[in-house]
Amino acid sequence: MAIKVEVFSTSTCPHCPAAIDAAMKAKDKLGNAIDVESVKIDGNMDNRQRAMDYQIMAVPTIVIDGEVAFVGAPAESELIEKLESML
Repeated sequence: MAIKVEVFSTSTCPHCPAAIDAAMKAKDKLGNAIDVESVKIDGNMDNRQRAMDYQIMAVPTIVIDGEVAFVGAPAESELIEKLESML
C-alpha cells in the first residue's frame, strides 16, 4: 500500500511551489511506494475543509498518511529520508 503524501498550498504562497516540487521529486525517486496529491485550499471549499480537519494553520503543510509531517517547505532530501524511513 502506497504512502499518501498531501501537500496543502495556496496559489499565492511563495514557498508552496518548493514543497510541491520536493514531493514530486520524492515520487520520482520512490515511484509507486508513494502517492502524491497537491491540495490547493484557496477557492475550494472541500479542500479548505480537509485543511481544517488536519488543523492546518499555515501553508505549505505536508501531511503523510494522515499526520502533519512538515509545516513549511522541507528540503527534498529531508522529505525523501522521512518517506524512506516509513517504507
